[in-house]
Amino acid sequence: MDSLTTDTLAAILSPRRRTAILDVGANPIDGDPPYKRMLAAGLCEITGFEPQAEALARLNAKAGPHERYLPHALGDGTARTLHICELEGMTSLLVPDSAHLALFNLFPIWGDVKARIPVQTRRLDDIAEIAPPDFLKMDIQGSERDVLEHGREKLAAAVAIQTEMSFIPLYQGQPTLGEMDTLLRGMGFLPHCFAEMKVWPLAPLVAGGQANRGLRQLLEADMVYVRDFTRASNMTPEQWKHLALIAHHCYGSADLALRCINMLMELGALPPGSGQRYLDSLSRKPD
Repeated sequence: MDSLTTDTLAAILSPRRRTAILDVGANPIDGDPPYKRMLAAGLCEITGFEPQAEALARLNAKAGPHERYLPHALGDGTARTLHICELEGMTSLLVPDSAHLALFNLFPIWGDVKARIPVQTRRLDDIAEIAPPDFLKMDIQGSERDVLEHGREKLAAAVAIQTEMSFIPLYQGQPTLGEMDTLLRGMGFLPHCFAEMKVWPLAPLVAGGQANRGLRQLLEADMVYVRDFTRASNMTPEQWKHLALIAHHCYGSADLALRCINMLMELGALPPGSGQRYLDSLSRKPD
């Protein structure tokens, strides 16, 4: 646990343990995960889920000492079909919606189903080998609602969730941003930020010779929700500490991290001056 004292913010907070992170759909095809810095610093422990065998093998081959990856497809616990699409990142338990795919350049090709694999999904609440997480990251092409609905017990103490949101569903039965927002607010979370926003050109326009160059049309976004931070009593001291670490290291949200520290001081869990100590650290070389 030495890394928890060498990191400036972790030294201020003194959490009892590393931050527990679940990554559902851990295949890193869209770039680095938001927790990359935390993992490199030894501040977190990752449990990832990836049902695609080749992707799972790649993850396990590169796994460090604080990572483990499981082959489960999370969902509602029923037998389903995994639709393997031409573009690996579009593989989903849901059926691609051909009419909506046709609205956008390239998606009719990328969303073409080239194989169908039967899978037995697992409810998050039923997976005994994992502890309740502090942070849940999801990118599973439309099945995020099922994970939330069937993971309420595991997520009861979680402080942050990053999930892909759809403005125009690309799959049959995929929930929209409005539906997901209502669900997450009902679970005690508030919107914090867009980690990534994707616009995409409506077919058949190709701007500047680039078929993927978006103009204004919203397609989807990775959105971050955090536990209701409006009152100190809404979280335990340990929850506030892990939210501060996630806010600072994953999203550069110094304002939220500082609020967490202030709430910890209000609860008597940190000494006076901790907020100023954090602010002073921001003017130095980043952790």
